[in-house]
Amino acid sequence: MTNREIADILVEMGTILELVGENPFKCRAFHNAARVLGGSSADIRAAAVAGTLTGIPGIGKGLAPIVADLAINGTSDEHERLRKSVPSGLLDLLKIQGLGPKKVKALHDRLGIDSPVRLKEAAEAGMLASLDGFGKKSAENILAGLALLEKSSGKYLYPAAVAVAAAMVAYVSSLPGVKSCDVAGSLRRKKEVIGDVDVLAGATAKKAAGIISRFVAHPDVASILASGPTKASVLLRSGIQCDLRVVEVQEYPFALQYFTGSKEHNVELRRRAVELGWTMNEYGFSPTPGKARKSQRKSPPSCRDEAEVYGALGLAHIPPELREASGEIESALRDELPELVSISDIQGTFHCHTTYSDGRNTLQEMVDAAIDLKWKYLGIADHSKAAVYAGGLKEKDVMRQLDEISSLNGRLRGFRVFSGTEVDILSDGSLDWSERVLERFDYVVASIHSRFKMTEKEATARVIRALRNPHVTMLGHPTGRLLLEREGYPLNLREVIDAASDHGKIIEINANPRRLDLDWTFCRYAKEKGVLIAINPDAHSTTGLGDVAFGINVARKGWLAPGDVLNTRPTAEVARILGKR
Repeated sequence: MTNREIADILVEMGTILELVGENPFKCRAFHNAARVLGGSSADIRAAAVAGTLTGIPGIGKGLAPIVADLAINGTSDEHERLRKSVPSGLLDLLKIQGLGPKKVKALHDRLGIDSPVRLKEAAEAGMLASLDGFGKKSAENILAGLALLEKSSGKYLYPAAVAVAAAMVAYVSSLPGVKSCDVAGSLRRKKEVIGDVDVLAGATAKKAAGIISRFVAHPDVASILASGPTKASVLLRSGIQCDLRVVEVQEYPFALQYFTGSKEHNVELRRRAVELGWTMNEYGFSPTPGKARKSQRKSPPSCRDEAEVYGALGLAHIPPELREASGEIESALRDELPELVSISDIQGTFHCHTTYSDGRNTLQEMVDAAIDLKWKYLGIADHSKAAVYAGGLKEKDVMRQLDEISSLNGRLRGFRVFSGTEVDILSDGSLDWSERVLERFDYVVASIHSRFKMTEKEATARVIRALRNPHVTMLGHPTGRLLLEREGYPLNLREVIDAASDHGKIIEINANPRRLDLDWTFCRYAKEKGVLIAINPDAHSTTGLGDVAFGINVARKGWLAPGDVLNTRPTAEVARILGKR
């Protein structure tokens, strides 16, 4: 198990203990340990084997055996015991926005509610109004949260799905007879939320059945949903469905293209094939008698790879991220597809937190981690004073941090620390820091962290007022959404992007995989309006810096080239751009 997976289980265990009324200190111990492990890059398995887990802050003698079982065996008897001690539906209730352990416990103890279905019935019947801490507005919010839960059911964030896919591709690739193997589907197109994992393998026909039988026997398979001679579907222990399809080697390029999708993209490709007098499916091209004009090729070619499939259709190879039927076919015909930004283009990032606010690593540790990534600069943007829940800085803390950054910059060679702040946008659109404090920073990230229940008109006006402030450099996580957890506040993003363009502001792609906000569907409009994008991890630990890679996925889906992204620029140019703003 990864550190994050162990941390997730510890959070669940601490939450179950809260539900059953356990000692608050014991509950807090699980949550504290989860925070430590979730942000740690330490080899927990090695520590477990060596018996040194108690040397890790937050892991005491009581927790060490549980963490060791999870790290070494992937399971814990204590975790299983706790899960069986409460109705499974109670854990589902915790997925609903606005419902914490105390409220869920109250619903269960007073109304016997133990599942989302029963909660929906109670909310619709007006039964929640009689409970302390609930009311008509609470019932409305709960119903909205239930709708989001239903919509999100069976969906997973990209990092969870890609980790599963990487393991299964590696396993299938190692099987006898497999010549090629890749992930396909929405995961290959880098969608932010994934339904299931599609794996494709190329092999000779006589090897297919053996590959399938070994696939369904993988130790991570919890149940077999379907199995045939060339394809199978399984449910993994993680809860994610994984489908494997085995095709002939010569069919593989066509199958990889076809099963990557999207459906709409494939429809346009098939239409293009028809124009050339061919039919196209997952097995290859075939001629359509009487359909081709004399000037067109009548014998469709075989293709060695996916690029040749597109080339046969007279198209430049279209990266999987762009295959959403949003003009990529027309651009490929004109050979006008952008050179998409990649992780190797990144020279640094912004919007990172330290122990000055709610980060888990010191300023020095964050800088050291950025240097290890071969970056040239790092922007620190801890919370402003209004974010009390996140350790928002007081003015004296700001001055102390600015002094530390200045001292660091005096010692570093070939690396620059930019001083910033994540300042709260208050309800009226004003900012949490005074002008006198704001002018001390190299840059300012303005974000909303409160009062989400606004109308679209109110929210849009609030953000645009903040963008008019001359000290604001960039807009942080524009809609405030949390994928699979919380819808963003209502916002007219086109108006916000227009305002950013008018006032020379940068907009962030918040690369935290729970946010990925700005959404990729608006990146292209921002590009058209000349709005520079910053890919920021919103890192609260050194490991969080790696989330920039998820932001790269968003930028690529949004047609962004290196020149469209702030943090592809060298240090001197970044300093000049920030100085102008």
